[in-house]
Amino acid sequence: MSDLADLVTGLASELREEVLPELGRAAGREHSGDGAGGDVTFAIDERAEARMEEFLAERAPDVAFYSEDRGMVMPGEEARWVLVVDPIDGTRPAMAGLESACVSVAAAPMRGAKGDGPTMADVAVGCVVEIKSGERFLAVRGEGVEPAPALSRETRIERMLWTYGFRGRPVVPTAIVIEELIDSSSVSGGTFDLGSATYDMTRLVTGQLDAYVEPGPRMIDEVPSVRAEFERVGRGAILNNSPYDLAAAALILEEAGAVVTDAAGRPLGDRPLLGSGHEFQMSCVCAATPELHAAIVASLDGGIERLRAAS
Repeated sequence: MSDLADLVTGLASELREEVLPELGRAAGREHSGDGAGGDVTFAIDERAEARMEEFLAERAPDVAFYSEDRGMVMPGEEARWVLVVDPIDGTRPAMAGLESACVSVAAAPMRGAKGDGPTMADVAVGCVVEIKSGERFLAVRGEGVEPAPALSRETRIERMLWTYGFRGRPVVPTAIVIEELIDSSSVSGGTFDLGSATYDMTRLVTGQLDAYVEPGPRMIDEVPSVRAEFERVGRGAILNNSPYDLAAAALILEEAGAVVTDAAGRPLGDRPLLGSGHEFQMSCVCAATPELHAAIVASLDGGIERLRAAS
């Protein structure tokens, strides 16, 4: 497992070095097309993806990879391992030169524990590296996380510091679902949209934040009429979190002792790891304590009912 962890951390560090000089530069904002996940590919994304392919061709030509912009790429021979890579999670913060942009790399066997494609539960190694600071989070399943976690002990919605994201999500339906969480915590706690799921989630490990909430896929599944609004904002695509957004960070949080589920409180472990598009996307609730997690999910239950009544 140490060799696999070295490959994962080596790739993450290499991508960070490639992107770091480009942070905040206007040239990185140029559009290069659309990625496999449906989002816009910016020039800064394209540069990172190209370096990833070079690195793996040099260091691990027998390893497959799945990335946001390339989709699934198999080597010439059958691969034993697959890397799930988001070279820049938080492209928009990266373009602005902000701190909340990360490299995310996860590794899993090509054949999962059930003998078919890998699932989230099959992720063996996860690494997230902050591009601006270089701070690294590394988890090996069953062996804990580095650095040592500093989870908060917050149990109350009113006092929580938490994050959500509006990129590609329709504002009004999303606000209906999370309005109780925002209203309850906006004075005694705090709410943030930081632009990167992996940055948001790793803030729980540092103890800076208490929760991360992303209800998009649950909204579509339980109130199908809002799907058209997601497609309108996403220019025909649905832009919720895909496995490459969550694979590394979810393992890191689980190994840190946080609670990680979908927005209905169900485990993510049986969800497919390789793919994008709505059928692969996952809602997510991460919380530092079980009590806070339960309170958030209960609030989202009420928010879904409000959305259903308004639709």
